[in-house]
Amino acid sequence: MMKSIANRFKPLAAWAIALSLLGATASFAETAVADTAKAVEAAAPVVAAAPAGVDSATLARISDLEAYMNNVSPAHSLVGVPGPGHNGFMMVCAALVLFMTLPGLFLFYGGLVRTKNVLSVIAQCFGCAGLVTIMWWAFGYSFAFDAGSQFLGGLHFAFLKGVTSAPNTNYAGWVSQNVFAMYQLMFAIITPALIVGAIAERMKYSAIMLFILGWMLVVYFPLAHMVWGVDGMMNGVWNAAAKIKAIDFAGGTVVHMSSGWSALVLCLILGKRVGFGQKNFAPHSLVLTAIGTGMLWVGWYGFNAGSAVAADGVASNAFMTTTLATAVAAFVWPMLEWIFRGKPTVLGFCSGAVGGLVVITPATGFVNATGAVIIGVLAGIVPFLAVTQLKNWFKYDDALDTFGVHGVGGTLGALVTGFLADPSVNANLNLNLKDIVGKTLWIEQLKAIGFTMALAIIGTLVLVFIVKVVVGLRPSHDDELQGLDFADHGEAGYHYDEN
Repeated sequence: MMKSIANRFKPLAAWAIALSLLGATASFAETAVADTAKAVEAAAPVVAAAPAGVDSATLARISDLEAYMNNVSPAHSLVGVPGPGHNGFMMVCAALVLFMTLPGLFLFYGGLVRTKNVLSVIAQCFGCAGLVTIMWWAFGYSFAFDAGSQFLGGLHFAFLKGVTSAPNTNYAGWVSQNVFAMYQLMFAIITPALIVGAIAERMKYSAIMLFILGWMLVVYFPLAHMVWGVDGMMNGVWNAAAKIKAIDFAGGTVVHMSSGWSALVLCLILGKRVGFGQKNFAPHSLVLTAIGTGMLWVGWYGFNAGSAVAADGVASNAFMTTTLATAVAAFVWPMLEWIFRGKPTVLGFCSGAVGGLVVITPATGFVNATGAVIIGVLAGIVPFLAVTQLKNWFKYDDALDTFGVHGVGGTLGALVTGFLADPSVNANLNLNLKDIVGKTLWIEQLKAIGFTMALAIIGTLVLVFIVKVVVGLRPSHDDELQGLDFADHGEAGYHYDEN
């Protein structure tokens, strides 16, 4: 009889346990955006002090669940196990960042060039994706994210050896290292692809590919390690021994400054396009450019929010600040056109949106909503002046305004981040930067800006002269007039029915 009664109460007991765990989970979710230092403490409770009737193994599992909700590395049975939510989030973000290049960037750039060069831009973006992926597999990921020196990582992860589904806790407690590696690969792909905007329509395909090969080795891999590597010399957030205690959430220095300043040097050395200033170089399809802009904006959420490397409170803040800054800049730029030129243009809306995305990138996980709006206003004004005034003053042919938007915008974003970074938004700022945030952080940002500019400019100068000797830089005069689509690829982007 007693056994029968006990059996009847088993379902009730199971429901009671389930509801208790559900309540605990809800409690953990409420604390997911708590101070990181407190979360670390909370993630390692004293398992030995188990209440009567609850074994230490159960408490250990609950502790790991709490660590998962707070995005803190597990300490017990889930060590080395990826968290499905964070992992899934990062896979989506990686796909979004690739979407920025293929097809976002090549449509954005493709619409801005003339019809005879649209395929050349597409081929350059695809070429970056293939070449950089091979380099990333062989040694690039290891150079960027293996521990080594403050300037460059080692080769422990060469050929992605040991890069498995287990997390690398130097970068994420719950995201598989192979997912993290692929996410970072997408950054490595889009960065050199940005450069081609400055030299569009006038550089041989072979020269571009050889230049990118060298540029990744000399500029990108070292810079990525210095800024984001666990022992990098400019990783102020996570490396207590960093020589320059700067911050860069998603790539103001690594992506935009490096590509933008290199693009300026490259376009100055190449010279102007044949007929520049004499012929019509208007975009052949602003519709393609507008579509590409929308794709870039959508993909940029993976770029910025994904840089939290977790679906946590920092990522949600980055999502918000990315939206605010981009929308504001996309409004400010065409309003300036309306004031000074009489009409707001679609190209102005597109340029403003990309400018906002660029300038918010280094700050997105560090600033609050008001900071994002301030950045949006600056992003609508400063790159606008660089594109409309600076280029006219110095008469350089930055074909698609890579320097004006990415070089100037990335530099602006890196500097402004030093003034607007807010520890209440991201408690990680208190780990190693507590004494300088809100005080002298902007000075460290200036140091990082100066170092990035020097590396990009000097590295590009050396590489350009090497490429010039090996394969030459520009197509022949006739090939350039004919267009790079046919000269380099034997194809045409458009075929018109003459009948």
